[in-house]
Amino acid sequence: MTAVHRNDLCRAKSTADMINKLKVVEEESDETEYWLEILVEAGLIPESQIASIYKETDEILAMTVASIKTLRNRKSSIVNPKS
Repeated sequence: MTAVHRNDLCRAKSTADMINKLKVVEEESDETEYWLEILVEAGLIPESQIASIYKETDEILAMTVASIKTLRNRKSSIVNPKS
């Protein structure tokens, strides 16, 4: 993980806290993809050389976004239970 360590997520005080921590991971992953794209567009690194890193970053971003959505849905169903 990026700026938020896996253990920090386990120590989240609430669902909102965990969402906030995951938002940091989302932002950092998105920024990583941005800089990888800049490196390629500037001709500093061939795309083939960073393709696997970009793919892995994209997978981390997708999992993080899915986790945030799941937590938000779970949080809203607890706050507004459907009887």
